[in-house]
Amino acid sequence: MSGIFRFSGDEDFFLGGSSMYLSPGSCPSVYFPAKKRLRIAAPSVFSGFEEKQTSIDVLPDECLFEILRRLPSGEERSACACVSKHWLNLLSSITRSEVNESVQDVEGEGFLSRSLEGKKATDLRLAAIAVGTSSRGGLGKLQIRGSGFDSKVTDAGLGAVAHGCPSLRVLSLWNLPAVSDMGLSEIARSCPMIEKLDLSRCPGITDNGLVAIAENCVNLSDLTIDSCSGVGNEGLRAIARRCINLRSISIRSCPRIGDQGVAFLLAQAGSYLTKVKLQMLNISGLSLAVIGHYGAAVTDLVLHGLQGVNEKGFWVMGNAKGLKKLKSLSVMSCRGMTDVGLEAVGNGCPDLKHVSLNKCLLVSGKGLVALAKSALSLESLKLEECHRINQFGVMGFLMNCGSKLKAFSLANCLGISDFNSESSLPSPSCSSLRSLSIRCCPGFGDASLTFLGNFCHQLQDVELCGLNGVTDAGVRELLQSNNVGLVKVNLSGCINVSDNTVSAISVCHGRTLESLNLDGCKNITDASLVTVAKNCYSVNDLDISNTLVSDHGIKALASSPNHLNLQVLSVGGCSAITDKSKACIQKLGRTLLGLNIQRCGRISSSTVDTLLENLWRCDILY
Repeated sequence: MSGIFRFSGDEDFFLGGSSMYLSPGSCPSVYFPAKKRLRIAAPSVFSGFEEKQTSIDVLPDECLFEILRRLPSGEERSACACVSKHWLNLLSSITRSEVNESVQDVEGEGFLSRSLEGKKATDLRLAAIAVGTSSRGGLGKLQIRGSGFDSKVTDAGLGAVAHGCPSLRVLSLWNLPAVSDMGLSEIARSCPMIEKLDLSRCPGITDNGLVAIAENCVNLSDLTIDSCSGVGNEGLRAIARRCINLRSISIRSCPRIGDQGVAFLLAQAGSYLTKVKLQMLNISGLSLAVIGHYGAAVTDLVLHGLQGVNEKGFWVMGNAKGLKKLKSLSVMSCRGMTDVGLEAVGNGCPDLKHVSLNKCLLVSGKGLVALAKSALSLESLKLEECHRINQFGVMGFLMNCGSKLKAFSLANCLGISDFNSESSLPSPSCSSLRSLSIRCCPGFGDASLTFLGNFCHQLQDVELCGLNGVTDAGVRELLQSNNVGLVKVNLSGCINVSDNTVSAISVCHGRTLESLNLDGCKNITDASLVTVAKNCYSVNDLDISNTLVSDHGIKALASSPNHLNLQVLSVGGCSAITDKSKACIQKLGRTLLGLNIQRCGRISSSTVDTLLENLWRCDILY
């Protein structure tokens, strides 16, 4: 072995035979470079020694935890979280109290928001968010959308958020079957600043989870519970007792919640609750009676799919006279909403401004007239799929409504039929109505528009959609007596409307018109675009999809003397528009923010590529 190391730094070593060996003294005229020490790997020499692991990972988790929790909460901790999943999990388990930081330190934090959806929603990502946001202002809003039974979010992920995000104020948990009361309780204990909580399709959460929220999150102001089969009446009672800052409550499709929970909540919190939303619950008229008596602060009330509520429930709610501040009422698919109930609501809610009735099959024109006479502050009425309402009910409502009505909407009401053109109709004046919407009412025709034209002289927003019985004559009768400028006109699906209507609108209202929708009006040709280009100064949204418009019409728009400031142009389904319109579209594209050229079969892919390249700030559908 000594022979192996007989060479020192002062000796020479050369490969080859002895004849090639030269010493410095033997050849003084020859230059010898500096000699290097020969390094020989000889593992057998150290065969008696064992190689030992020097990684910090050999430390027990308890020791590593103590090291990591002493790191300052900032970039150092985030950097350590990138080392391994093991370190990330340990860091995410460190609570604020374990690093000697109080809740008061985070009152000014919570500026960041994060959202995880589908496969991206996992416990590991939640742990990374919890550690990473702590040094960047603190997490204030978190939204998690799971993927049902394939969801990878469990209580461990919520625990990591709870430990690392004490500044959390808004939390939404959707479709997370693996989350239970344990995870929600961790959030409640560690995130006392929660103000808004949304629980949707979380079957593992029960009353115990809501009790934990009620006991720890006194700042809770907005609560949504949707399709949580484990939540019952006791959870609502706990919320009612402890959450005195609650302002909005929404409950939907929770089979274990009944009158006991809802009535207790409304009786306890009615003096400060402003928004109440009850959908598809097993409650009766008792709950509505409690709302009517104790809902002194309620301004917005939504009642959808309450099959157990009868006419008496709505009658008592209105006649209780407790909803003095109610401004907005939306009722959908409630068999108990009848003419009697609607009249009672109108009488009992003096400040009612907005009413929406959807699929209320027992409401007729009689109820509408009673509402018009009682609700003197009413500003808007929306009726959809209320088939017992006929044209005389609509006429009676408009004739008796107060002077504050601004918007009237009618959609899919099959009981509407056109007036007899020979009948004599009253012609009162309504100076307050600004918005009129009639959609998909097959019996609505020109005679009805003539009546409305004699009645409504201040319209600015007109929507007539899917009305096959409406022609140019009816639209002209509606608009000719209008003495203020129209701003928005939507005639989509009116197949019997032609260029004459567009000409009348553009000539009479061209200076104020901003939006014109002619989608599906099959008789519209280039003549309409010529008159729009000539007379309209302010139009910025134009939809001529599925019409007979061709390249000539697009050219007319591009060469408008009024320098149109179009921001949205839709020509989808216009088969007569070809590549020849490319230059004109590019010219219009100087101001365009949205362009729809879908189903334009004669526009080639090369033209589309050119438009995409040149109109870089425009969102193009192709």
